[in-house]
Amino acid sequence: MSSGYFETVRLADGVSVEARVAPDRTYRLALNRRGRLLVEFWNEGVVVHHHRRGDRLAAYEFRSIEQLRYDFERDAEDALARD
Repeated sequence: MSSGYFETVRLADGVSVEARVAPDRTYRLALNRRGRLLVEFWNEGVVVHHHRRGDRLAAYEFRSIEQLRYDFERDAEDALARD
């Protein structure tokens, strides 16, 4: 039985990117800078998906892994440019 996947990448400027995919298909992608959450995508089970940018929380319409990655990268770039 697989334990899933978890990785954290920490950069010199205080930015970290976290990626987690559990065996039950729950996931979390997060971007932090100096301990402050900037962007987060995650799900609770395979039905309810969420998206957070700063203090704003919204439902996320999951379409595919590729779209999730694209949306995360776009929001991460925007958040780092504003921070």
